[in-house]
Amino acid sequence: MAKVLGVGGIFFKTQDAAALREWYARVLGLEISDWGMFFTPDMVKDKPGSGTVFSAFSADSDYFKPSEKEFMFNLIVDDMDGMLARAKEAGVWPVKQQEESYGRFAHIIDLEGRKIELWEPKPTPEQT
Repeated sequence: MAKVLGVGGIFFKTQDAAALREWYARVLGLEISDWGMFFTPDMVKDKPGSGTVFSAFSADSDYFKPSEKEFMFNLIVDDMDGMLARAKEAGVWPVKQQEESYGRFAHIIDLEGRKIELWEPKPTPEQT
């Protein structure tokens, strides 16, 4: 039986692709080419338990606020403090931070108002 194996990409429209690529490079260190970028499993190999979540939210959910966009995305980070320091150097401050049993989260807003959820997974018992 055929089955879906995971999320293969995140695609969205932008008013100025070059400016948005520059913002993601400066704020998050993502070197995005004209066609995009490819995340590989080895990029998070030292973060067991990290993975891709596919989730639908109610149309009246406040979780995406303050963004008014219909979607947001989550990026796994290896060092939340370092990533937030990098973002602050670029003039971007988190609009929300929280700690859960499965990791730390911070929400930032990109150049065009999309919310990005940064996630630093907690180490598994084998890593501690």
